[in-house]
Amino acid sequence: MPPVAAGPPSDSAPSSDGPAPPPPPPPPRLPSVYEYVDYRAFLRDHFAASKILKPQYSYRYFSRRAGLASSNFLKLVMDGKRNLGAGTIEAFARALKLDDAESRFFADLVGLSQAETLVERNRAFERVAANRRFRAARRLEGPLFEYLRHWYYPVVRELAARADFVDDPRWIAAELLPPVTAREARAALDVLGRLGLLVRDASGRLLRGEPSLTTGHEVRSAMVPVYHRQMIERAGAAVDDVPPDERDVSALTVCIRASSLADLKQRIRRFREEMMERCDTETEPERVYQLCIQLFPLSRVPPSTPAGLAASRSAAASASPAGAKPRGARARPGG
Repeated sequence: MPPVAAGPPSDSAPSSDGPAPPPPPPPPRLPSVYEYVDYRAFLRDHFAASKILKPQYSYRYFSRRAGLASSNFLKLVMDGKRNLGAGTIEAFARALKLDDAESRFFADLVGLSQAETLVERNRAFERVAANRRFRAARRLEGPLFEYLRHWYYPVVRELAARADFVDDPRWIAAELLPPVTAREARAALDVLGRLGLLVRDASGRLLRGEPSLTTGHEVRSAMVPVYHRQMIERAGAAVDDVPPDERDVSALTVCIRASSLADLKQRIRRFREEMMERCDTETEPERVYQLCIQLFPLSRVPPSTPAGLAASRSAAASASPAGAKPRGARARPGG
């Protein structure tokens, strides 16, 4: 009796010849605080991952774990509408289940974001940047981080354009205004050399290099404000320390339409490009200068304008019964 031919496989039985189904995606993990320079971004990512791992996780759930009276305080902090104080930093660290080292680093991130003075922000930044676990997390993947850490690093690079430049930390330290230490100048030379911002020619003389400095968005958002604050501080000191015939400090106070801002910013960009082109034509440069340009508002947007209406809606969205505080009432934990 001849064998009976097998029929085609049924819909319910998988074919042994077909491709194997893809493996299931790995479960999400809670982010490490050492992967961040923005503590609000850490809170947002931690909340999103916790929500996937534990569907009942909510703002109210977090508030209970932190011992907070307001059920939406976490949401307000994540959105930048509330800050953290010393007490709420501890409460948040407890609710996030951070260990002692992670809690200290989280507090440094808060200090970096909420510092009210340049000195406070720089101190917080140095603590963050010095953390080995933070650096091991490769959040400092770009050389721009190193270049902008100290105001005098770009200055030392430009100083190398002088014909009488001396490759000696003590000489470099004394040439800067204000002077830095020889150790700081030596560190600047080391960093600039590693980044290719200073290179040696065939004769061994140091020259300015032209590398491409790039870094991730998160590092840029943390570092560029640090750099600008340092240079603005130098500009303020120059008003008193530099004779008027060696500087130019001027200002305009104007009233414009909100829609004109984009045009003014474009004109400033063109002016910067013109100034850079003019300075790049110098064949025998003698002195390093800093050109700082600031354009910022000194009054609120009228509520009747589109921008004013948007600001009013944003302010209304941040208000809540839990966040309302009458005059004379005790301050809320994160105030």
